[in-house]
Amino acid sequence: MEWSILICVALLVVIGLVALYSATLGTGHEEFKKQVMWLAISIPFLVITMFLDYEILAKISPILYGISIILLIAVLFTEPISGASSWFVIKKTISFQPSEFAKVAVVLAYSYLVARLQTKGRDEISRPTRLFASLLAVAVPVLLIVKQPDYGTAMAFLFAIVAILFVAGIKKRYIFIALALVVIALPLLYFFVLPNHAKTRIDVFLNPEIDARGSGYNILQSKLAIGAGEMFGMGIGKGNQTQLGFLYPKTTDFIFSVIGEELGFVVGASVIALYILLITKAIYIAKTAKDDLGSYIAAGIAGIFIFHMMENIGMTMGLLPITGVPLPFVSYGGSSLVTNLILIGILLSVSGRRKKAIFME
Repeated sequence: MEWSILICVALLVVIGLVALYSATLGTGHEEFKKQVMWLAISIPFLVITMFLDYEILAKISPILYGISIILLIAVLFTEPISGASSWFVIKKTISFQPSEFAKVAVVLAYSYLVARLQTKGRDEISRPTRLFASLLAVAVPVLLIVKQPDYGTAMAFLFAIVAILFVAGIKKRYIFIALALVVIALPLLYFFVLPNHAKTRIDVFLNPEIDARGSGYNILQSKLAIGAGEMFGMGIGKGNQTQLGFLYPKTTDFIFSVIGEELGFVVGASVIALYILLITKAIYIAKTAKDDLGSYIAAGIAGIFIFHMMENIGMTMGLLPITGVPLPFVSYGGSSLVTNLILIGILLSVSGRRKKAIFME
């Protein structure tokens, strides 16, 4: 088993808790305490999925997929929070986000579907009818998540599916066709489909100074915070942007900005290095899995983590548009933490069942 993955995750969780502790100094550490509670809840899920055979999870994935679709439909009828109908709120204190749990269901179900198709021949997934039918299964949850609206999470699904199809050996012509369609679709989406707030985010990404006190405020404060940290940071609880309330939301979307300001470049670069190591190990597991199913699952999980790392850290530095995507294991969020540790557990399950592994049959 790739124990280095657990070490990476543990270090990221610790760094996240330190940053959350500092970011919640002025609020009685409420979110920090909740994160510790969610961590305690998440660990049993990690252990269970780690020791449970991933093939069993894959076989029940159609049921998990169906439950996720029902939850994604139901959440659309809830009261919007910050303009998005993405959460079920229980007694005004506990909330969970079904789109997060849908990641597990979709990765397992799509990997299972592609693996079943490949048993009939390695080129089955490249047949247009098969490929189109399989993508329809992904389009349903993605469109429901876009409806919330939550474009960032929807993009994470797409990265996972692209990774699975790439490992499955889809013919290169489909990759070139997809790239061409993206190039054509982007301007059309911008002018005719995207709502005004999404267009504004893109405009601000290209030029934050056009609305420095409005839509560009958060990204400018984030860049100030990261720059102010210099090499070793301003110290826990001593960041100007973090502690004086200029950085928002500092416990979720911009937690990396808190790390950059108070812990500095060294810790910030270490966080990136830990993610790179984790993703590299996930890709290695996909390469060495005992079967195609394990390879596809590991590749899908790697795709999700690649997107979340690039998008969250990129947007805090002004390199990518802001989408509200959390930083795995670091940002505050119970649903995100539980889901990510479940994904790690499944990844370790695949790892532990390779040749000469601890779960050999």
